[in-house]
Amino acid sequence: MIDKLSWIAVYPEIILLVMGCVVLLTDLFVTSVLRTATYVLTQATLVVVGLIYALYAQTDQSLYGFGGMVVTDAMGSWLKCFAAFAVAATMVYARPYAAVRGMLRGGELFALSLFSLLGMSIMISGNHLLVIYLGLELLTLSSYALVALRRDDLPATEAAMKYFVLGAMASGFLLYGLSMIYGATGTLELGEVFKAIASGQIHHQVLVFGVVFVVAGLAFKLGVVPFHMWIPDVYQGAPTAITLLIAGAPKLAAFAIVMRLLVEGMLPLAPDWQQMLAILAVASLLIGNVAAIAQTSLKRMLAYSTIAQMGFMLLGLIGGVVQGTALPAANAYSSAMFYVVSYVLTTVATFGVILLLSREGFESDALTDLAGLNQRAPLYAGIMAACMFSLAGIPPLVGFYAKLAVLQALVATGETWHLALAVYAVLMSLIGTFYYLRVVKIMYFDAPETGHSGVVLAPAGARTVLAANAALLLAVGLLPAGLMDICARAIVLMLGS
Repeated sequence: MIDKLSWIAVYPEIILLVMGCVVLLTDLFVTSVLRTATYVLTQATLVVVGLIYALYAQTDQSLYGFGGMVVTDAMGSWLKCFAAFAVAATMVYARPYAAVRGMLRGGELFALSLFSLLGMSIMISGNHLLVIYLGLELLTLSSYALVALRRDDLPATEAAMKYFVLGAMASGFLLYGLSMIYGATGTLELGEVFKAIASGQIHHQVLVFGVVFVVAGLAFKLGVVPFHMWIPDVYQGAPTAITLLIAGAPKLAAFAIVMRLLVEGMLPLAPDWQQMLAILAVASLLIGNVAAIAQTSLKRMLAYSTIAQMGFMLLGLIGGVVQGTALPAANAYSSAMFYVVSYVLTTVATFGVILLLSREGFESDALTDLAGLNQRAPLYAGIMAACMFSLAGIPPLVGFYAKLAVLQALVATGETWHLALAVYAVLMSLIGTFYYLRVVKIMYFDAPETGHSGVVLAPAGARTVLAANAALLLAVGLLPAGLMDICARAIVLMLGS
C-alpha cells in the first residue's frame, strides 16, 4: 500500500531522480566548456538533498514506506547526508580535472554522479532484500560508466572492463546468497527474516550457506581480502576524479547494507558471520598494509590502504554479539560507523589534493610527483600530511579517535580472542604508518623532480573547500564527541526499531 508516509520516506530520492533527469536534459543546451549551468544545478541538488537528509535524521522515529520495503531512520539519514556532501565535495575537486581531460564534453559526469548517489540512498534505505539489491545495481552500473568516461584512455577502459566483470561476479554471489535466505525463511523483508531466524525452526545449515555468499558479495563491495583484486587496478586505471567517487561515498552505502543485512536481518546468526568477518579483517590488515609498502603509484598505494582501512572497520562489527548477548552491540557498531565516516572524510581530502595537483598531461599519480611539494605549494603539502597522519591514526586527527573507538569496542567485550585481534590491529597499523610517513618525507625532504617545480594553480573555490575539509579532520579529531554521539544515537535507534 502506498500512503502519504511512503512518499515522505522517499522524498529526497524522488528529488535526486528528477534532478538527475533535469541535469541531463539541461546539459543539451549548455555550451560552456566547464558546463557551469549543469555543475551549479548538480551542486544545488546535492546540498539541498543533503540538508533534507540531515533534517530527517533529527527525528527519533523510523518511517516505513511501500509496505515496509523502505525505511528512513536516523542511521540511514545520517549516512545519506554524509554521502551527499562527500559527492558534492568530489564534484568541486573533479570539475577542473575533468575539464582538461575531455570528460565534460557532456553532462554525463554530473548526471551519473547523481544517479550513483540515488543508488547509494536506495541501498541505505532498503528494508527488503530486492530493494537493497536494486540500489546496489544502480550504484554499480553508474560506476562502470563513470570509470569508462574517458573512452579514448586505455587504462580507464581496461579498469572499467575489470570492474564490470568482477562486479558482475560479486553481484551474482550476493544475489545467490539472498535467494538462499529467501528460500530458507520464505520472506524478503528484513524484519520478517529476523523473526524467522530467531524462531529457531529454520534449517541452520541452509541459512549459513546463504550467509557465506552474502558476506562474499558484501566483502567485494567493501574491497576486503580475498575479494580485493579489483581495488588496485580500478583505483589506478580510472581517472582520479572517478577514483574518488568510488573510494568515498560508496563506502558509507556498503557499511549501511552490512548493517541492514547482517545486523537488522541476521543478528541471531552473528556467531557465524562474526567469525567470517574476523577472517576477512585479519587478512585485509595484513595484505593491505604489506602490499602498500611496495607501491610506487600513489593511487595504488591508497588502494591497498583502503583494503587495510576497511579491514580495521570490520573489527568494529565483530564485537557486537558476545556469548549470545547483544549488550555490546551499540558500542561496537557505533564505533564502526564512526570509523567509516572518518575514513570517507579523510579520503575525500586526500584525493582532493591529488586532483588539484593534477593538470593537463600530468596525473600526479607517482609518489615521486609529490617530491618537494612543500616548496611549491605549502598548503597542499600540509593538507596531504594531515590526511596521511589521520589515515595512520596519529593524534590529534580524526583517524586516531576512529581507531581508538574500534579498539576500545573490541577490548571492552573481555573476550581473549578480541583482545588478540586488537593487539594484531595495532601491530598492522604500525606497519601502515611507514608508507603514510613516507609520503610526508617525500613532500618535505625530497628535492622536486625536473619539470615539477612550477607553482600549483587551482580554482579558489576548490582550495577553500579543500581547506575546510582538512580543518574538519582536525576539528573532529580534537572534539569527536559530536560525531560519536550522532553515530551512537543512530545505532541505538536502529537496534531498538
